[in-house]
Amino acid sequence: MLLALTLLQSVLAALLVLRLMGGRTRRPAEAPLPQGLEGEGLTMIVATLNEAKRIAPCLRGLEAQGAPVREILVVDSGSTDGTRELVLAAAQRDPRIRLLTDPPLPEGWIGKAWALQYGTEQASQPWVLGMDADTEAAPGCAAAVLAAARREGFDAVSFAPRFDGQSAAERWLQPALLVTLIFRSGAVGDPRVKPARVIANGQCFLLKREVLLANGGYAPVKDSFAEDVSLVRHLARGGVPVGFLDGSRLYTVRSYTGIAQMWREWGRSLDLKDATGKARQTFDTLFVALAQGLQWPLAVIIAMVWPSLPSGPARTALGVSTGVLLGIRWMLLFALRGSYARRGLTWWLSPFADPIAAVRLVISSVRRPKQWRSRTYAVASDAR
Repeated sequence: MLLALTLLQSVLAALLVLRLMGGRTRRPAEAPLPQGLEGEGLTMIVATLNEAKRIAPCLRGLEAQGAPVREILVVDSGSTDGTRELVLAAAQRDPRIRLLTDPPLPEGWIGKAWALQYGTEQASQPWVLGMDADTEAAPGCAAAVLAAARREGFDAVSFAPRFDGQSAAERWLQPALLVTLIFRSGAVGDPRVKPARVIANGQCFLLKREVLLANGGYAPVKDSFAEDVSLVRHLARGGVPVGFLDGSRLYTVRSYTGIAQMWREWGRSLDLKDATGKARQTFDTLFVALAQGLQWPLAVIIAMVWPSLPSGPARTALGVSTGVLLGIRWMLLFALRGSYARRGLTWWLSPFADPIAAVRLVISSVRRPKQWRSRTYAVASDAR
């Protein structure tokens, strides 16, 4: 048993180290460019459906953007809560803002993918920047993301956010959920990552319009609840240069009203089953459960029985590999500190939520979502 456990821990530690090695050359967070950026124009697209309670900061951020933003399309899917009125009021202040209503949802499409497809078709500029309604862009955000795409040669690039407005409970659990993505996809921005593992964030997602449309737009991922990751992997498989960068200085996200909603909404696409083959998804879920979820309980058990374990290379290797896994976990937390506007004690204790995060991933992996926002999709298989 000692040899088997030692071998397992050593393999987990080695695999995790290999996945994260690219993080040694991680770029710093992108800086806003409030002075603007000349050259090609950019269309910002926001998909909405009953977002009245949280769209005001988003609209402020949109209005604060200078060049190269030439039009801002808010694609609404029939909101009835006052969202449309707020957008129309913003359009009175900023003539770049246009309120659009997407056509009726076609069969087999998820609502957000359809709204983004319609917005892309209506856009008049060479680049389209999708932003979620729960974001607030800093002045110069749009200029910075376009400058980064030009610098790196990306035709599709998304940006990690800065989280704000979280309760103490959310700041304990959400970082653990976020780390499950890192365990599965590897270091952010690692150019060695294969198309099957590239990651994206639809909260701030820049795409070259002609490249997107030439690759089918959102139609190839029309039934995905994780349309951002599904799309970027589809593009990467087609040879499109894609990237993922740190945007924690560019925009903030206030996604949820509490930990219960966060538990539901993160679980909707946490497993990335729409963008990942079943065999890889099963392996990744098992890897997260063992390398992240069970490490703290296992470390406690190992510490309790340590004096009774026979001395020798196996015990030494077990201690070293367990220490490596726990050490990497704490280093990841430290590396993510800039992605949170507020941290506090519960945030620093978030590694202790890893077992719960692993359970959430397992639950998500075995269930198909049927609802997103206020839309219900009658058959779970419709999401695929």
